[in-house]
Amino acid sequence: MPKESPNLAKDFYTIVYEIVEQIPFGRVTTYGAIANAIGSKKSSRLVGIAMNHSHEIAPNLPAHRVVNRSGILTGQHHFLGEKSMIKLLTDEGLTIENNHVQQFEHIFWDPLNEL
Repeated sequence: MPKESPNLAKDFYTIVYEIVEQIPFGRVTTYGAIANAIGSKKSSRLVGIAMNHSHEIAPNLPAHRVVNRSGILTGQHHFLGEKSMIKLLTDEGLTIENNHVQQFEHIFWDPLNEL
C-alpha cells in the first residue's frame, strides 16, 4: 500500500479544520457529515484522525463539537481535565447523558446544507 503524501494529508486536514471552525456554538456535527461535505463520503475515519491531531495542529479548534453519527462522544479521551469534551459541550448548553448528546437531531449541524 503506498504511503500517504504529507502534502495530501495536510491539505485534507486543512479543509476539515476550516469546516470545524464554522460549527456554531451549541451545535454539533459528525465525522461523516464533514467527510460528505468535502466530497469524500467514505473518509469519516480520516476526519476522525484529523480531529485527533487537531489538539497539536490547531489547539483552538472547536473539535469537541464533532461526534459520531449517533451523537456519541467517541473522541472524548482526547480532551483532558478542564477541557473535557463533556464540560466544553455542557458549557455551550448541550445536555450529555451516558456520553451521548441529547436531542442530537435538533442540534445537528450539517455543513453540506449550512455552508
